[in-house]
Amino acid sequence: MVDDAVTGARSAASARREYALVLALGVAGAGSVLLSVRQDWARVVTAAAGPLPAATVSVRGQDLVPLAGALGLAALAGLAAVLATRGLVRRLVGALLAAFGVGAAVAVSMHLSTAAVLAAASAAGRTSSPAGSVTGGSAPGLAGTGGAAPGVAGVSLAGHVTMAAFPWRWAVLLGALAVIAAGLLVAWRGATWPVMSSRYDQPAAQRPHPADTATLWDSLSQGVDPTDAGPGDNDHDSVARSPRGGAASPADRPGPESAGRPH
Repeated sequence: MVDDAVTGARSAASARREYALVLALGVAGAGSVLLSVRQDWARVVTAAAGPLPAATVSVRGQDLVPLAGALGLAALAGLAAVLATRGLVRRLVGALLAAFGVGAAVAVSMHLSTAAVLAAASAAGRTSSPAGSVTGGSAPGLAGTGGAAPGVAGVSLAGHVTMAAFPWRWAVLLGALAVIAAGLLVAWRGATWPVMSSRYDQPAAQRPHPADTATLWDSLSQGVDPTDAGPGDNDHDSVARSPRGGAASPADRPGPESAGRPH
């Protein structure tokens, strides 16, 4: 008996430890995604005419792969949902969490062209080129194309694009893989982990238990109210009983005339 209690306590402690480690893995992965997409991934340097200095603008990962950042936030929300769910619902949340990680990994794995970086810099509103400085030319990876980039105002294709030295894209990819692993572990093992406190749930001893039809009819035939099942409320059972357990017959009940007879 003592060995069973010790084994149960060890199993519960192991489940709690596993639960905490998986949540920490998911938080670390989602945090890595969110932190990395907010860093500068590239710089666009556009030469200016005359004595004016060159225009330099930094492009963040959020501007290049906005889907990765959105899925990182969704992953954090999914981890919060893991805390508030149990059973099958928790498994489904884990599968959804893994899907968020897959989406972020796919988004960051897409090829980033120079035109995409220039477009992101212009859309962010952080590139300012002097009037008349938009000249023909080509950027690395876009040889043979002249003039300004289509739909990109104020950014010249002659602008030089330099990617950041730190591999932020790899940091996003590693974070997405961590989110995928956490989601798969939740879908696999989540049902065995602890759940939130159930102190506000109705205790099982106080929940009404439906009775079958035969029991209800037997209670009515014996003069007992089947809806009054509270402890101590046995006033309805005051019907006289015979020694055999059934209701006493009229012949067995003392009448008024027998009250004064000597015994």
